[in-house]
Amino acid sequence: MKFFTNKQAGVKVTPIFENETYESKLLEYTKERELFSGKLNEVYANLPFNGEKEILLGLGKKEELVEDKVREVFFKLVKVLESNKELEVFITLPKVESVSTEKLVNAAVEGALHATYKFDKYKSDRKESPEITINLSTEENLENLEEVVNEARDIMSGVFFSRDLVNERAEYLYPETLANIASKELSALGVEVEVYDEKQCEELGLKGLLAVGRGSDRKPRFIVMKYLNNPEESEVVGLVGKGVTYDSGGYSIKPTANSMDIMHCDMGGAGTVIGTMKLVATRKLKTNVIAVVGACENMIAGGSYKPGDVISTLSGKTVEVLNTDAEGRITLADSVYYATEKLKVSKVIDLATLTGACLVALGEFYTGAVTNNQEFYNELSKAAKEAGERVWQMPADDSFRELNKSSVADVKNTGGRLGGTITAGLFIENFVANDVPWVHLDIAGTAYLSKAEKYLPKGATGVHVKTLYNLINKILKVQGYKMYFKYNFLLNYFDEQSNLKERF
Repeated sequence: MKFFTNKQAGVKVTPIFENETYESKLLEYTKERELFSGKLNEVYANLPFNGEKEILLGLGKKEELVEDKVREVFFKLVKVLESNKELEVFITLPKVESVSTEKLVNAAVEGALHATYKFDKYKSDRKESPEITINLSTEENLENLEEVVNEARDIMSGVFFSRDLVNERAEYLYPETLANIASKELSALGVEVEVYDEKQCEELGLKGLLAVGRGSDRKPRFIVMKYLNNPEESEVVGLVGKGVTYDSGGYSIKPTANSMDIMHCDMGGAGTVIGTMKLVATRKLKTNVIAVVGACENMIAGGSYKPGDVISTLSGKTVEVLNTDAEGRITLADSVYYATEKLKVSKVIDLATLTGACLVALGEFYTGAVTNNQEFYNELSKAAKEAGERVWQMPADDSFRELNKSSVADVKNTGGRLGGTITAGLFIENFVANDVPWVHLDIAGTAYLSKAEKYLPKGATGVHVKTLYNLINKILKVQGYKMYFKYNFLLNYFDEQSNLKERF
């Protein structure tokens, strides 16, 4: 898809609010015949063979317009253009009070690009879609219009990269190939990528990761990605993604019919983290981010770990294994501890397709969250809202922590069916070193959809790539404000000293 700014070419697209009045004969015609009224996602395509063409685009009620609705509208518009084989349009986005023009443009571009995503590489009869051109302008003068469009394109490129990783089948994407892809894609953008093989994982002491991966012929890889682009700032954001590239459940084999068909998606957290690193590096953000992925397969073999085993972890804490299908939290135990203790990150977010309990509680609509720091969670929640990605904070207190206690080890890997999303998150909390602010995101429902939802496709969604980008961008801006105030303080201080010298 191509975007050009401040150019009028192709079919005119007219945005219409249902509660506004317009001088338009076409609109009068469509309203009289109840063909179009401006309701959200309504599209009327007046596309005669030999005459003036125009498309009416419904934006709903003006005061109710928000970014996510804009994404929906432009997704619908592109689908209509594809079905009508109209390859070029121009549109002027209106000024509204509820959404800044910059965010309006961003959402429009994102929505349009969402409509272009496909994962059809294995279809022999796949057809290339014709390229659509959208010429975009704004009612309110936006000097950085082109840059806003480019940023939205970069964001969606990161999201699509994440989707492709998660949609890829386990036959082709396993710990070694995942590490190779991360290394190839990110190194080219200036990210330092370190990949540790099985022997090196043993030397590091990643006993939890190795235990989970023991049953597979495809051995674990530990992937550390460092983007350090602000030496003047001490703060480093840590991202940790669950990287189980296939999950059979191990000896606690998954009992539900067809439940293993989509278990290539169990590295959804890794997909999000790697996609975010690509986006941050592409945008050349002046910030510091370190990402960690413990990649493995959870399979059944003579050497597999078993229910009843007690295993150790990098932290030294021991884990009683009651269910080998609660494997992701064990890999995360090593990864989170490594990030917070060995790499000394300032804040850490882990993302994982962790529990079926989260699907039961929140469906495929919300990500479940557990945190040890309310302020940090509030920052992330705001970033998620701006991204149109819904997050719901779960309660987390000692009543739930008690459920994870073991009589034979430091902790057990499942607290039982009740409160399963919470106890899984709190298991990981045990491995957050140095009281580092931490948020756990359970993306079991949101990373991979059973059916399309609004502008999101069936399958991988690339969930929270934009949330993390928004959060990191916000942290970056806060750092900038700090530097600004520090600079001005010093400037004022030296001015005062100079005045004192003159007076005395």
